[in-house]
Parts: sequence; structure tokens; C-alpha cells
Amino acid sequence: MTTVTRLRKAALALPEVEEGTRFGMVAFSVRGTGFASVTKDGRVQLHLAQEESDAALAAHPAGERLVRRGTPIGFRVSLADIDGKDLNALVRGAWFSRAPKRLAASLAAAEAGTGSPGGDLPTGIGRPATQALRGAGVTTLEQVAQHSRAELLALHGVGPKAVRVLSEALEQRGLALR
Repeated sequence: MTTVTRLRKAALALPEVEEGTRFGMVAFSVRGTGFASVTKDGRVQLHLAQEESDAALAAHPAGERLVRRGTPIGFRVSLADIDGKDLNALVRGAWFSRAPKRLAASLAAAEAGTGSPGGDLPTGIGRPATQALRGAGVTTLEQVAQHSRAELLALHGVGPKAVRVLSEALEQRGLALR
């Protein structure tokens, strides 16, 4: 069983996601395109590609296909009938199916560790912070310096330790967070 809080955490961990409401439901979108929402009765609706919808249906028989105007567009299941790990995977799948191709490719490259070559982010910030920064298009300390502490901490995976390590690295170069 999962909760809206778990859904919110999974969705907001992805790049450029905004939370809002749509028809009175909690909804998540990437660059204005919705990919996940929760109905008032506690069912999560996810926009998924056909193959992913089929796999979700096979794994979660309590779920159902999400259909609009006779066309399958995703998957719907009660939050009570899905565990957090599966929900996280489905939310990511929905995000990838609705995110702009370049943004999705950027996140995929960051997660694969194939971000822009020549980046100089210190290894001491850790892999989650490195992936979060690369996913946001930040690969150098000069780019880090263009952000505030609050902006960095808002990226899922960037914690206080990573900001401290980044601040120290910037200080060594005569730079600072804005």
C-alpha cells in the first residue's frame, strides 16, 4: 500500500515536474504535460505507453486500462493495491512517456553516467547529487555557481553535504553560489 505522499515524492524527484490540480485531483506534469494524477477515491492514473500499460496490467490485476475517447492512454490502480517500488517505476515510466524527448534523453544520460564529458563536479558530492545535477544540465562548477543554495537543495538527490562540498570546491576556484 502506498500513499499520495509517496507518489508526490516519486514524481517531484524527476526533472521539471510541477504539482497542481486538474478536475479537483492532485496532478503532476512535466513542461505542462500531465503524466500522473490521483482521483478523489485514491486511484493513481498514469499515462503510459501501450507496452508499459500491458505490463502494469499483468503485474497488477486489480488495476485497469486508462482509456480516453476509446484510445488506451495508460493505467489506473488504487494506491492501496500497489507497493512503493512498483509505484516509483510506473511514475518514472509515465514521466518518460510524456516528457519532451531531449529532456528524457538528458535524464537517461545522466543516470547512465554519460553526462557532458569534461564536467568537473567533485566526486565527493556523491552519485545521487551528480545524477541530479547532470539531469538538470549542470556539469561544471561554473554552472553550479549560477545557482543558489536553495535551488540546489530543491533537486532530489542534492543534500546539505553535497552543497557543502560544492561550496568548498567553488571557494577554491574563487567562486561562490549566488
